[in-house]
Amino acid sequence: MILAAIAEAQSQGAQLAQACRVVGISARTIERWRQRPGGDDGRCGPRRRPHNALSSVEEAQILSVLKSSRYTGLSPKQLVPRLADEGLYLASESTIYRLQRRYGLRAAERSVSRTHVTRAIAIHRATRPNQVWSWDITWLPTTVRGAYLRLYLVMDVWSRRIVGWRIAHRESAKIAAELVTQTCNDGGVDPRGLVLHSDNGLPMRSSTMIATLQWLGIVPSFSRPHVSDDNPYSEALFRTLKHTPAYPSLPFADIGAAQRWVARFVCWYNQEHRHSAIRYVTPDERHFGREEAVLARRAQLYERARSLNPERWSQGTRKWTPLGMVVLHPERSEPPAAA
Repeated sequence: MILAAIAEAQSQGAQLAQACRVVGISARTIERWRQRPGGDDGRCGPRRRPHNALSSVEEAQILSVLKSSRYTGLSPKQLVPRLADEGLYLASESTIYRLQRRYGLRAAERSVSRTHVTRAIAIHRATRPNQVWSWDITWLPTTVRGAYLRLYLVMDVWSRRIVGWRIAHRESAKIAAELVTQTCNDGGVDPRGLVLHSDNGLPMRSSTMIATLQWLGIVPSFSRPHVSDDNPYSEALFRTLKHTPAYPSLPFADIGAAQRWVARFVCWYNQEHRHSAIRYVTPDERHFGREEAVLARRAQLYERARSLNPERWSQGTRKWTPLGMVVLHPERSEPPAAA
């Protein structure tokens, strides 16, 4: 039956890969079935329903959450920790992913190119906030063709919190130095001994910037020359910024519009975004010491869920202990973060 349906779709002009995607079968499977004498779907299907399968009521509850306007656009990796913080456990991320695929609720995913990058020689370790910062500059499009705004962002590597930002019409070492100074003053941070990492752009290595860092007692750290992505934390932050569903589809009308949008993004990122690299807590929760209580509540919730349906847990519950040290440019033999 499946082969007949695929053949009919191809006769109407559909490509094999597209038709297979609709029925949830790979094109290679269809080709293998066609090579059999009188070939067709030889799968016998499940002989019985798994004893630990979701009930129809549980499945309907998960689907209602996935379709609700409150949680739309959230991946299961973001959804499950958020529900856990609200005292609700429905299912694991893998189960929710399966339901999304079954009912066609998954949004189109952006392709991610992965290339190997050798890390810089300098290694910095952070065990608390305000030990290692990372900063960089990205461009924001405007309605004037060829004209861009510059967004300066400073983040804390340990907590992933955005601690300072500014938008300007140009790249300037003076603006960068003023931003770092203002960020330390606004946050009440003692800059002596603080490591500030960046790439090798002109504003980063300028005499004005270096002199300001020396005056503040900040230790400058730079990526290796000609290695564009040796500043991974800032680059990951910019990717999150420009791939968030709320990113404007049209260029910014002026610098005021850009400032208003970035202010909303910073508020969302610091206070609401569950960061995957820090046990899915928000940067503010980690930066201000609230992550232990949040993770402890999640651990208790998972233990209760396991006690109610132990047959659904082949191993222990997820590790909800706070993340300890964060390493900038770890050695190959050293893990990037140690609990």
